[in-house]
Amino acid sequence: MSKVEDIEKRLWLIGGTSESVELASAMATPAGGIATLRIPCTVTVTTPAAEALYAKTPNLQVRVGCLDSAQLDEFLQQQKIGAILDASHPYAVEISRMAITAANSRQIPYLRFERREVKAGDNTAEVIYLESFQTLLDGNYLNQERVLLTVGYKALPLFRDWQNRAILFARILPSVTSVESAIASGFTCDRIIALRPPVTAELEKALWLHWDISLVVTKASGVAGGEDVKRMVAAELGIPLVVINRPKIDYPQQTSDLAVALEFCRNYSKS
Repeated sequence: MSKVEDIEKRLWLIGGTSESVELASAMATPAGGIATLRIPCTVTVTTPAAEALYAKTPNLQVRVGCLDSAQLDEFLQQQKIGAILDASHPYAVEISRMAITAANSRQIPYLRFERREVKAGDNTAEVIYLESFQTLLDGNYLNQERVLLTVGYKALPLFRDWQNRAILFARILPSVTSVESAIASGFTCDRIIALRPPVTAELEKALWLHWDISLVVTKASGVAGGEDVKRMVAAELGIPLVVINRPKIDYPQQTSDLAVALEFCRNYSKS
């Protein structure tokens, strides 16, 4: 690749997670990141709130908004994307699948940065692992329970039909979209709490006790998603924890090591 082409090609960092913020920060530092390698990078996020988490530098740009397949093709061409570092949320499967397809068709280097999963450990929490929300909804897990849902606002409409068979509470991000979705899904204002993570164990415990929760539903979102804290509180209070497993995606290559992700960027800069 010529020097001119090096300057034109950009790295695409699929963001929206705390790990992607950490990666962007690491790459933008003078000690071996984008600032040193001079790799132009475009970070994509879906909300203005997420955009504010990334420090903007001459080589680091942030694009806000969802991308569908048609927009993605235009984005890759306009941005002249030469490599993809996917640090999206473990459950944001649509963007990951589109990125993998695009990388394969365009022969663009792709690396998935996957947050580490939380291991069961030695606590005494009753953890119920389910493959999907549909498995949860089709079963009898929620019936007559006081359920705290920490699953994100997009999943809340799935629980609308359960509002008359269980007492459901939702913890969501403090955004208009999240609150509107919760209300539209049948959650009354006294059964919604809007908090931005991280949530401490003390606050988690207090909330569960205040609402007299008997079952908690969460995603396998790792330490960054507070899964370890929920396991600890569930063990302490003797409350069953339902964990929805991560969707299975066949990533071309992946890592949970920040150093490996940065090395991927360095190798791209030398290609």
